[in-house]
This record gives sequence, structure tokens and C-alpha cells, in this order.
Amino acid sequence: MMKKHILLIEDEAPIRQMVKFALEREGYEISEAANAKEARTLIAERVPDLMLVDWMLPDLSGPELIKRLRAEELTHDVPAIMLTAKADEENMIQGLDHGADDYLTKPVSMKVLSARIKALLRRSIGFNEETVLRIGRLALDQASYQLRIDQMPVAIGLTEFRLLEFFMQHPGRVYSRAQLLDFVWGQSKYLEERTVDVHILRLRKALKPYEVDHYIQTVRGAGYRFEQDNT
Repeated sequence: MMKKHILLIEDEAPIRQMVKFALEREGYEISEAANAKEARTLIAERVPDLMLVDWMLPDLSGPELIKRLRAEELTHDVPAIMLTAKADEENMIQGLDHGADDYLTKPVSMKVLSARIKALLRRSIGFNEETVLRIGRLALDQASYQLRIDQMPVAIGLTEFRLLEFFMQHPGRVYSRAQLLDFVWGQSKYLEERTVDVHILRLRKALKPYEVDHYIQTVRGAGYRFEQDNT
């Protein structure tokens, strides 16, 4: 099996060396870039399987780099994890809104980083019929982290995947924002309830081109529920 190729975009050499050493020990192939320009050069030579992007780059912010890469065909679907010393919720939401799939604050736990990388890379393993949730036109593979609509693969962020997975496991039930934070995010004390709204919006945006965004319904004053139809 070919090694998964990870592009590490980080301007601090000691951090690059630490992360590279740890991930190479786990069998990954690591390319390094100290800024956005170097990253683009490396991507042009070879598109990575995943990107680790620092927030504070000398020539372009990490969120802006991810946003631009999301707009390009070559890198539109490449998973990206944001690495940053900015720990407040507003920065996390900004990073996610710009297209990051996940967000880790420094100092980074290598065990946590490894787990997040593995979760994102599982999407490319393949669609496994034994682990598929099916409702309406949606098919969600829990093993490979893939969504298909009418047999077509659909790009979706990791948090949106987990949110949709929970909804599809509990169709027809109404859940408040606080309940969704507990069940999907794991009772994180650092997140506010409006974080749920941000990810609901992103999930609907991913479903809208296939005209199934109405599956995610807002129940005024109560929260959200998943229904195949509006009726």
C-alpha cells in the first residue's frame, strides 16, 4: 500500500521537524512548506492526501490559503486540518468557514493529531456496504466517512459528517442545540450553541445542489430534526 502523503504548511521550523518526525514514524510521507507560496509549488508538483495548515503564515493566513485552495479543482476535496495558537471559538468558526475540516490548537497533542488525520483519511478507503446508513437519496458510510447522494460522492466536512450521521441514526426526532452539542461534539465546554447553527448551515450547503437540504428541518423554538420529506 502506498504511503499517504501529507503536506505540512508551517513557518516555524522546530514545529515542522517535530510533527514530521512523529508522522513519519507512523508511516506517512511528509512534504514541508514554510509559507503559502512554497505550498502552492509543492501542490503543483503533487497533490497531497491531506494538508496540515498553520494559521499564521508569513505571506498569507492559513484560513485564506485554505479558502483559495477550496476554490481550485485540484485541491477542492483535499482534507485540511488547521493548526493554530488561537484557541477562541470565533477563530475556530472562521477557520471552519474558510474550508478547514478540523481545527487543533497548539501545543498540538500528537496522539490527537494522529487520530484526526486517520479519521479524515478514512474517507478515501472506499464505500463499504456493511456500514452504510440509508435514508431517502442519502447513503452514509460510517467506516470510510463518505456521503453519496444518488450514488454520487459528495464532499462533506468531518463535523458535518458526524452531525448528519447522528441525524440519520435518529430520524424524526427534534434535538435542541444543547443536545446536539452533547451528542455530536461530546459536551465541549468551550463551544457555544450557535456553533451548531454554523455547521447546520454548512451541511445544508453541501446538500443543496442535490435538492435534499430540506431533510434538515428547523423546528422553531426547539431545535432541528432530520426528515426525508417536509410532510
